[in-house]
Amino acid sequence: MAVLFVHPDRLEIRLTRTEKLLSLRRSDIEVPLENIRSAVLTDDPWVWVRGIRAPGTAVPLTLAVGSWKYHDGKDFLLIKGTRTSVVIDLENAEFSRIIVTTKHSLTLLRALRLPPLESSGATKIAAD
Repeated sequence: MAVLFVHPDRLEIRLTRTEKLLSLRRSDIEVPLENIRSAVLTDDPWVWVRGIRAPGTAVPLTLAVGSWKYHDGKDFLLIKGTRTSVVIDLENAEFSRIIVTTKHSLTLLRALRLPPLESSGATKIAAD
């Protein structure tokens, strides 16, 4: 299960070894908070999936881990089942959208909406 950290200046998604293997990715994902355009909760993350898997792993309506390319760019998906997920739209970043399934979706949204803190602490949020 990936762990999400909301730092004062960036969102960090630390992928497990298995998630890195399934997504064919060597590194974790870091996105500056200033590049986050919007974030929304969804009960059905599968309706937000666009494009084709490249590279990544997918089992329809069960698991999607990795990059999905579409005509204007690419998205990163970390979807497990049909649980509540957060859809994060980005600009000027490696991905156009990140979709992540997490039990702590409300906590993640609240943390993303907070203005940068003066301390160097980070909010830790575990994904499913």
